[in-house]
Amino acid sequence: KMTQQMRDLQLAQARKPPGPSSPNAAKRLYRNLSGKFRVNYTSFDEGSLVGRGEKEKLRKSYLFQSNAALFEAVELQDLDRVQEMLKHYSPEELDLNTPNSEGLLPLDIAIMTNNAPIARALLQAGAKESPHFVSLESRSLHLSTLVREAEQRVNELMAQVVNEAPNADCSEKEKQLKAWEWRFRLYKRMKAGFEHARVPDAPSSVHLSVASSTSLQVTFWEPLSVNSAVVTKYKVEWSCSPTFSPLLGEAVIDKLKDLHFTIQGLVSGTAYHVRVSAYNMKGWGPPQASTPPFAIPSNWREYDGRAPRRRGQAEALDHLLGQVKTVHRHCICHEPCKNQPQSRKHSVSKSLKHLFHPGSKFLKTLKRGLYLTAIFYKDDNILVTHEDQIPVVEIDDTYSCLLMQDFLWLTKVSCMWDEILWLRQCVTVSQSSCSCILQTRFKMLLAISQMQGLLGIQDLGQVFFEPIKDKQGNILIVTLKEVKTNQTFESVRWVPLCKLQSGRKSVSSPEEPTALDTLLISLQDKLAYHQRSSHALSPGLYLGYLKLCSAVDQIRVLVPEQLPNILCHVKIRSNPNISREEWEWLQKMASVEEPVPTEPETDRSQNPLFQELQVAIKELMTLVNIPLQEAKDFRLYSQEVLDFGDQVSFLLLLPPSDDVCTAPGQNNPYTPHSGFLTLPLQIFELGEER
Repeated sequence: KMTQQMRDLQLAQARKPPGPSSPNAAKRLYRNLSGKFRVNYTSFDEGSLVGRGEKEKLRKSYLFQSNAALFEAVELQDLDRVQEMLKHYSPEELDLNTPNSEGLLPLDIAIMTNNAPIARALLQAGAKESPHFVSLESRSLHLSTLVREAEQRVNELMAQVVNEAPNADCSEKEKQLKAWEWRFRLYKRMKAGFEHARVPDAPSSVHLSVASSTSLQVTFWEPLSVNSAVVTKYKVEWSCSPTFSPLLGEAVIDKLKDLHFTIQGLVSGTAYHVRVSAYNMKGWGPPQASTPPFAIPSNWREYDGRAPRRRGQAEALDHLLGQVKTVHRHCICHEPCKNQPQSRKHSVSKSLKHLFHPGSKFLKTLKRGLYLTAIFYKDDNILVTHEDQIPVVEIDDTYSCLLMQDFLWLTKVSCMWDEILWLRQCVTVSQSSCSCILQTRFKMLLAISQMQGLLGIQDLGQVFFEPIKDKQGNILIVTLKEVKTNQTFESVRWVPLCKLQSGRKSVSSPEEPTALDTLLISLQDKLAYHQRSSHALSPGLYLGYLKLCSAVDQIRVLVPEQLPNILCHVKIRSNPNISREEWEWLQKMASVEEPVPTEPETDRSQNPLFQELQVAIKELMTLVNIPLQEAKDFRLYSQEVLDFGDQVSFLLLLPPSDDVCTAPGQNNPYTPHSGFLTLPLQIFELGEER
């Protein structure tokens, strides 16, 4: 019999935890001797471990004890202990889905004792029911056998205790008797739980949405009934017929961390009906039809057959760059760079002589001019020179006013750090024009090359969105890069940021700090900006707010500080796709110039997108400090949906035409709350591309 091996075990020696008496620990140690439910298992008492490494022995022993502890916690209905083990150990470490000698898994014990919290915790971790219960009859027979054998063992031990005189052996048998009585009660409770259970009700709600032109997304919720056994899996079925005959496909969902499923490989333009049913140890319950009752796979682009905006753009740009390189391949610009003739302006000669001098090194102080600094950071450490200075090189010692066009040009160059040498050679050809702009940009390329050479690294990172200026006439351009590996650099070393800030001796007054002092004071803010600008949105459809303000030489865009590479936004829903039907509704609303929806309307209450937009617009207006009554003058951008990959898409909310861009001197009556900043439009575009 299945429990034959249990009868001669010394249970009290094998298990001594606090709590109700149980033979559980000893049964765990010997649960595989029967070999009925677990094959190829080798007992630790056998000599077959000879020849295996000691490390493997320790690993198996560790896994074995973890599994035994989990069984014990489930049997004792210790939810806190179960959750703690699931948090600290993987399913493999817990041996979560390997049956014990009784043919049971932890999940079986939890659901048959009707312990829903433990069962749900196990399901979230990937636990499954025992594969040996192929039918209701087999499960019932198995439980009856466990109860009968436990009862028989109790009777045997009770007779031995009654008939034997008091001694050490008798005391040991009394302990075994208590343990088997506890197990007998556990099996009877499991058997009663199974007999009183019924099939689950239908899922409480099934929502159907269009995920793409060839897929639908199904989201469902647990049945509301609390009387039936715990649901352990769901079945999603789909068909072109409302009667589900014939059935086109089905999928069983047994990973219950997220109750949703995407039906792939469907035909665009075809209506599909979907239903979902739940399963527990008593079988499948009735199906629940979806809301809406059917959906048609589609995408908003099918409305007018529009191709994706960025299709082929990256390839076209790479091809164009390749053509430009080919044209310049044999020209004079690819000769080694030489020092400029002495007839040039003294300041130019001085700068070039300094940059190409063998002793070129990082600067310690600024002396009125244009400079470049590279900030590399890892955790709380900053890369500095051996003299504990932030790496700084000179661009131009006579340039006291940085034009915005030159700065924005440099931000674009930051996308081509590996091409700096080639760009320098190409710009050299145009030096004869004596263009001040070209002269400045050529010096920028020289400074970048110098920084790359001194650091021994090509990628200097991302240019901070505005240079640092001081009253002494210094302008400092800052690049930022996070280092995630243990790299070594030339001529520099790592120091804690706090040590760098506290150890620097300022040479300026607090009223008029130098650009370097300002950089050190604001370095945490700049590092935080850099980290936030690389964050990505979670998949979904978003409502963005486009607000611009103009100056003499630039246009700036309003963005949130927490995510400066994205417009101000709120999430509409998790499904990023706009279906053709939804886009048609948006086009109709735009064609009659209706105000954006902020109040419910009876005839549209059945339109899910309408309801979602109402909620999102109210939230967004509150976020940017605009009174809700002003929404009647706002518009939804109806020319296209902005797609950022396959997982994120945006609808745009636009202010009235006259207020989209605030002109210099124009009063903006609605100032956003704290937590926002404005970026130059070109910087924002580069950040969005990154």
